[in-house]
Amino acid sequence: MAVTESAPVPPPAELPTTSPRTPGHEGILRRQSLRESAARTYARSLPIVPVRARGLTIEGADGRRYLDCLAGAGTLALGHNHPVVLEAIRKVLDSGAPLHALDLATPVKDAFTTELFTTLPRPLADHARIQFCSPAGTDAVEAALKLVRTATGRSGLLAFTGAYHGMTAGALDASGGASHARVTRLPYPLNYRCPYGVGGEGGAELAARWTESLLDDPKGGVPAPAGMIVEPVQGEGGVNPAPDSWMRRMREITAARSIPLIADEVQTGVGRTGAFWAVEHSGIVPDVMVLSKAIGGSLPLAVIVYRDDLDVWQPGAHAGTFRGNQLAMAAGTATLAYVRENRLAERAAVLGGRMLARLQGLAADHRSIGDVRGRGLMIGVELVDPEREDPQTGSAAAAPALAIAVQRECLRRGLIVELGGRHSTVVRLLPPLTLTDEQAAAVLDRLADALAAAERATRHRTDAGPSH
Repeated sequence: MAVTESAPVPPPAELPTTSPRTPGHEGILRRQSLRESAARTYARSLPIVPVRARGLTIEGADGRRYLDCLAGAGTLALGHNHPVVLEAIRKVLDSGAPLHALDLATPVKDAFTTELFTTLPRPLADHARIQFCSPAGTDAVEAALKLVRTATGRSGLLAFTGAYHGMTAGALDASGGASHARVTRLPYPLNYRCPYGVGGEGGAELAARWTESLLDDPKGGVPAPAGMIVEPVQGEGGVNPAPDSWMRRMREITAARSIPLIADEVQTGVGRTGAFWAVEHSGIVPDVMVLSKAIGGSLPLAVIVYRDDLDVWQPGAHAGTFRGNQLAMAAGTATLAYVRENRLAERAAVLGGRMLARLQGLAADHRSIGDVRGRGLMIGVELVDPEREDPQTGSAAAAPALAIAVQRECLRRGLIVELGGRHSTVVRLLPPLTLTDEQAAAVLDRLADALAAAERATRHRTDAGPSH
């Protein structure tokens, strides 16, 4: 599919668009709720049963079509079932190549590694090693933490408020909700709800200054850090882009103190933010990059890429049975090459800028939109209660009930969105990088309509008062 080729998008006035129902739709959902664990997440807020998908569009077993702005939590850089991905998978299947190869060398792996290194920041790629991990991003985070601890002989870790790095033990320790960990928590700069009450470059400078002061304070209580891990844009934390100047300060601070800098690009990589890798916006070169999601072309794949002088661990120090997913490597090679050759990162920057501008215009007419932010096609809309104040920041209070209502109204209109942020009040848009102008307009039309409907329902409940 060409970058500008339009996929069929039903106009909002015709929603819901339907196809023949798949028998047993309700039964499938019921059996899922009875059989699957209480830890299931997306299935709770998105009660759909996908049966077919292409590009931006999912068709559910109920016969309805949805525009998917979750896209596998950012995994589907090219959308669902892109032809170049399907062709790459078929080629491996038809070749008779092994599908499982542990960490043995294969032509498929060699092609993937070559294409990946082509896209990396050149100063890193020229002196890099790659570690294939078990196929989830959280395992790549674990590998990165083990790597820097082994290389430095230190155990402490520097991480940031609002962070999310995965669900395994070490990754959770580095995430914002950790309660018992050998991690020093540093302030991540926020423009909206800045803890210093400043925001912007001033707030970012204060955050950087606090970091530097804490590390150099002999009474600061900071264990000797093995590394610092940072997301260039916090995704689950509410789509918070780090200022480029602050990222450069973090690089300067860590380099001056021989602290390896780990960039978690699991969700921000492969063109998502308007650069192939989000660190390129600031021009920094991290010591370690954690990569997953889109690098597998929709299939599970996770790696870390790091400076060769950190490569001091022993054979088997970080092993895993499923490090040799040949189908994912083939799909990933095709995806990386397609994004690079078709300049989809640049396209994401342009289209994302237009979408942000329109959403900011929408915010002017809706007091319930507290902030619109993002980078490229990683966009967040924070919803608030304009009648209540957050006593800590002076901003309008968070509105989680409104956010849930907006998500529900979006789904009714055939639009899939996710919620994030500290109080799950940020509506997140992570559409495929192949999104067309027409599709982007349809997404924003439906979101605007859903917001208006949710606001009306919220006002109606408020006006009605408590029931007796």
